Amino acid sequence: MALTGLADQPRDGRPPKLDAEEKAELVRIVLAGPDPEVTGVSAFTREDLVRICEQRFAKSLHVTSMGRILRELGLSRQKARPSHPEKDPAAQAAFKKSPSATQKNSVYT
Repeated sequence: MALTGLADQPRDGRPPKLDAEEKAELVRIVLAGPDPEVTGVSAFTREDLVRICEQRFAKSLHVTSMGRILRELGLSRQKARPSHPEKDPAAQAAFKKSPSATQKNSVYT
């Protein structure tokens, strides 16, 4: 038996910045990605998405809030692996083909 005075009551709080329709469109935007030929980038940053929300929905968000919204929507941050500008693919292939010192002295060979 629960006492009526102790039951949880609906609480007022700050309403979400983006409604369900806007969040659904944001997901579509993120999954479609930018056009690299037009924008020159291959993925949106949170700053890009904040700018898109300001333009499309006329709502301003903080970058941190955008990250929270993206996590709520089940989207994870993807980051490309860095690549050295002077890397040599031929040297990498040769390195992968040559046996390492530990492989030469292995008891299992």
